[in-house]
Amino acid sequence: MQLDLNAVAVFAVVAEERNFRAAADRLGVTRSAVSQTIRRMEENLGAALVQRTTRSVSLTEAGERLFAEIAPAVADIRTALDEATLLTGRPRGRLRLAVSSIAEHFLSGPFLAGFAAAHPEVSLDITVTDEEFDIVAEGFDAGVRLGEVIEQDMIAVAVAGDERQLAVCAPSYRDRFDVPSHPAELASHSCIGWRPSPKAAPYRWEFAEAGKEFRVAVPPRFTTNDMALMIKLAVAGAGITFGMEQSFRPLIERGELVPILEEFCPYFAGFYLYYPSRRNAPPKLRALIEHLQRQR
Repeated sequence: MQLDLNAVAVFAVVAEERNFRAAADRLGVTRSAVSQTIRRMEENLGAALVQRTTRSVSLTEAGERLFAEIAPAVADIRTALDEATLLTGRPRGRLRLAVSSIAEHFLSGPFLAGFAAAHPEVSLDITVTDEEFDIVAEGFDAGVRLGEVIEQDMIAVAVAGDERQLAVCAPSYRDRFDVPSHPAELASHSCIGWRPSPKAAPYRWEFAEAGKEFRVAVPPRFTTNDMALMIKLAVAGAGITFGMEQSFRPLIERGELVPILEEFCPYFAGFYLYYPSRRNAPPKLRALIEHLQRQR
């Protein structure tokens, strides 16, 4: 059969995403264009490569075998293309980032707007997510997470200084109830908890006492994956919530929230921009790192 490298590239993205719409978004084309390319490739091969349903896409046995064979080559080609851009020395292209929703400093408008203004040929594609996954396998250039959860084989650059988590509530809640003097007393309070996804257990609140860390499995009255909703509920006096100090700091300064249990909330290493350990980072990523270092 005639070799169609464009079709091979499209198939590789479909195999990675397992979703035609997601593949189309990543490739910057229409869903129908992706579907037609895969259909022509199947006709040329004389074998079905994907199984389509109304909700998902899975690979057939032939598709799995083909993807297993071409995946390393596709990865090598992507790396080669990225490294080829180093010859121009000019930051350009799409920069895909996976960023924790609570990385307040990085996600601030001025920081990202300043980078975009300084590098008009770079477009930012930012996925805000708290799921943990392999950024390389998912096609991201870099990610931003707390340092403690970054894989050891990654290069990490500090985004800001040390961070800490705080328990907070509204003054109205504090005035109506006796706020806890120890984290163990949280079980008797109305708590606003967080979890990353519907299938995950609520996050256990982390504290430290006499240099020893411990976690408290509070029974949340409210549970959500949205920090903005947690803050709204806390400000409304619905209960005590827990999260990064930077998320609460503006409301604490305005008197809308008050910190509690501060003596049990130590500082720890904060957020880092991390990326795969390759010989050379592409100019677009190098530019972001330099912008980050200047801002710090």
